Amino acid sequence: MHDFVGKWRITEMELWSQDMVDMNEQGHFDFYQDNQGRFAFCAVEGWLDVRVSHRIPEMEFSWEGTDADHRVSGRGKIEFETPFVGYGKLFIHNGDESEFKIERMQVR
Repeated sequence: MHDFVGKWRITEMELWSQDMVDMNEQGHFDFYQDNQGRFAFCAVEGWLDVRVSHRIPEMEFSWEGTDADHRVSGRGKIEFETPFVGYGKLFIHNGDESEFKIERMQVR
């Protein structure tokens, strides 16, 4: 099984500049051991239901959350090139979709 548990920084998004991604807080994904998680970027905050592949280093997720106090939901997928870098795509139902890059944050 692949270990994605921890905090991952969003370092690139196709549709938004890094300043926008980090608007309210540093853009990130948090993956928990119970196949749950959280992410935040721009004015979007979401809670994840994650499914991890046991064969290849990737995960798929559905999510629901808020965008500037409006309820939103969607889905996404992340493929991990290395244990420290992932590339994914996030879909907002009836809205935008964006490719992104995440990098594992070091625990201090």
